[in-house]
Amino acid sequence: MNRFALTMSVLLGAVSIGGCSSASSTSTSPASSSASSRASGASPGAASQDKFPSVVKVSPSRSADGSWTFDVTMTSPYDSADRYADGWRVKSGTTVFGEMTLGHDHASEQPFTRTQTEVKIPPSVTSVVVEGRDLKNGYGGQTATVVLPG
Repeated sequence: MNRFALTMSVLLGAVSIGGCSSASSTSTSPASSSASSRASGASPGAASQDKFPSVVKVSPSRSADGSWTFDVTMTSPYDSADRYADGWRVKSGTTVFGEMTLGHDHASEQPFTRTQTEVKIPPSVTSVVVEGRDLKNGYGGQTATVVLPG
C-alpha cells in the first residue's frame, strides 16, 4: 500500500458524517440501485500541491422515488476562509446531473463528508463521475467514478 493510500485509509477511518446548514443541491433528470466508487484523475497526493480538492470516496444510494443520494468525501489541505473546496458535481461525459454547493470551509474537518440528495439520472446511465470544485479555481483534481448497477 502506498503512503497516500495508507494516509487516506487512516483519515477516512476518522471521518464522521455530518451536515452543513449552508449547503444546497440542484439536479436535473432518473436511475438504479447501490454502487461503488473509484478515485481517478490527478495523481495521488497531488491535492496538497494542486489547485483543486480531491474526491476520495463516494457512496451512492437510490431513493424510493428513483433519484440518487450521494455521500461524498472530499479533502482540500489548503482549506481556509479564503480558499476551500466549495462543492462538486455529478456528471457523465458533458452532462451534469447535479451540483452541490458548500457555503464555507471545512478546515477543522479534513477529509469531510456531505450528502447531496435528489440527483436524477436516466436509467441508461451506468456510471457517473464526481468532480470537486475549488472556490478560486473551479472544477478539477482527483475525481471518483461511481458504477450504478442496472
